[in-house]
Amino acid sequence: MPITAEQASELIRRRRAIFPNTYTDEPIPDSVIREILENANWAPTHKLTEPWRFKVFRGKARERLGRYLAGWYKANTPADKFLERKYDKALANPQRSSCVIAICMQRDPEERVPEWEELAAVAGAVQNMWLSCTAYGIGGYWSSPQSILEAEEFLGLKAGERCLGLFYMGYHDMPDLPGKRRPVEEKVEWIRE
Repeated sequence: MPITAEQASELIRRRRAIFPNTYTDEPIPDSVIREILENANWAPTHKLTEPWRFKVFRGKARERLGRYLAGWYKANTPADKFLERKYDKALANPQRSSCVIAICMQRDPEERVPEWEELAAVAGAVQNMWLSCTAYGIGGYWSSPQSILEAEEFLGLKAGERCLGLFYMGYHDMPDLPGKRRPVEEKVEWIRE
């Protein structure tokens, strides 16, 4: 059955950042995560470079990720700027999540398209993930701390790969939250001649 324009608009306008501190303990089935990633795989991509790459942290790997994030924060934050709550959050957020997905980009080795187009393609893939999460009633949050942007060794990235952030996912018990956008008319100029 075709999706109506109204259904598509509702899904897009209901997408929100839902943070790990609101997630429940209900696990997301692997089959649902695979479906969400398959939807990510259908993002627009110039010259079909398909630059998105994903590393899915489940189970005890989430604990290892939290230790890495918290350790990086502690090692790279001057003592006078160190905040225990930020350290604790970095340590806990992966554990609060049913899964955490490292959002990575593999640059086209031939550089047939500008890098910004590949970044845009990865962002489109993440939007597909986020919309899919919304449809499944799963909360999602894209975070890009410096610790993960510099995690080549921790993530085992290959030549030409880089990490663009983490996508936290979990079922939640938040009510529908109102959207906050200024009117689109403030951002559009119609040119007719």
